[in-house]
Amino acid sequence: MEKPPNVTGSKNDISLSVEMQMTGEMKLIQDEYLYWDKLKYKTSREDKEEVWSAVKFHRRITSKRIQFGKNPAYTFTYPNTDFLQRSLHLFDMHTGGTLTSNIGIAETDKSKFMISSIIEESISSSQMEGASTTRKKAKEMIQYEKKPLTKSEQMIMNNYVTMNHIVQIKNEDLTVEKLLEIHRLISNNTLDNAEEEGKFRTNDDIFVANVIKGDIVHQPPPHEELSQLLDDLIIFFNNDSKDFIHPVVKGCIIHFMIGWIHPFTDGNGRTARALFYWYMLKNGYWLTEYLSISRIIKDTKNQYEKAYQHTEIDDNDLGYFITYHVKTMIKAYNALKAYIHKKQTEVIQAAKFLKIEGVNERMAQLIKIIHEDGDRVFTSKEVQNRFGVSNFTARMDLKALVRLGFMQEIKVNLKKINYIRSENFDKIIKQINKSN
Repeated sequence: MEKPPNVTGSKNDISLSVEMQMTGEMKLIQDEYLYWDKLKYKTSREDKEEVWSAVKFHRRITSKRIQFGKNPAYTFTYPNTDFLQRSLHLFDMHTGGTLTSNIGIAETDKSKFMISSIIEESISSSQMEGASTTRKKAKEMIQYEKKPLTKSEQMIMNNYVTMNHIVQIKNEDLTVEKLLEIHRLISNNTLDNAEEEGKFRTNDDIFVANVIKGDIVHQPPPHEELSQLLDDLIIFFNNDSKDFIHPVVKGCIIHFMIGWIHPFTDGNGRTARALFYWYMLKNGYWLTEYLSISRIIKDTKNQYEKAYQHTEIDDNDLGYFITYHVKTMIKAYNALKAYIHKKQTEVIQAAKFLKIEGVNERMAQLIKIIHEDGDRVFTSKEVQNRFGVSNFTARMDLKALVRLGFMQEIKVNLKKINYIRSENFDKIIKQINKSN
């Protein structure tokens, strides 16, 4: 990682900073929150180091400061750029309050969308930390409630259990005990030493390394300082700050700080992302339940790691991490809109099956699925999870489809029954098309 040049400060910083603001160059640099390695190629000015010095001056006088712990070295700064202002306004308009119509989630669909998103988030967050199972297998494991057979599957199931736990406690304050419980849930049966589950590290034999190069990129604070740092972070989580910090920005800072403090021997990343979700839900950003942020982070993991490194190398400037995180949330929000549009289109396509007497909306969608995928196998548990209904309701829907001739039962054992497309399915569909 290339370090930026030393900034000594000069009278020229002020004049150049003002000039760059007048020309709009400073705004472009700030909105992207460029680090030295990008800035020196983006500016057309000849003296790159002079430009960097002016940018640093601008950031110093426009950013706010925040400290965790008693060590002066643990002072961080965070900016308030035009890009962040626009983005935070978007989140306030579309991810908070009760404006469900803005995103197009019908009240009856909210449960199934949330379940799908929690599954997606669980898979992606685990894959970022090395889980290697496929998305299809992971979804089947969760939907069919299969017992995890590998460490990768256990990591994903742990994330799923943790996310559901967070949804249940989302309005509660964070405590040390609850932080440890989050880590215990997320690390269950995945650590080399089971005694470290739900326990803070008790030594400094830990560092964060670049996976490819093997270089040490972060040495966490000494374990003796964990108590003070975490106490400050818990207060930061539960209470309003002296200087107002927008909840989305505050959530990003909480995410960063867990990774930076590194209070556990392993599982810090997953714990950090879980706390971010908790904080967002606690502060009314209900749509966060439907955003799979980790999937976007996983696809841009190199940028995610650089955002951490740039912050630490460049005087604990959180602008890099916050800007990256907010961009990730925008991508996740747009992905959710596209997903909902797709699902709504599927509902419209399934509408013709709703005309069949005795068929409800869930059953119509199941008919549509087996119409498009003749080899599809359903269980009552999968239908329960897909639509967010009780197991009794799921079984009643499937049995109704059997009575109507669309499905047939296949007994797996004395207790388990699978449901597949019936032999007369095509014939029934042709009759329905003729009558319509």
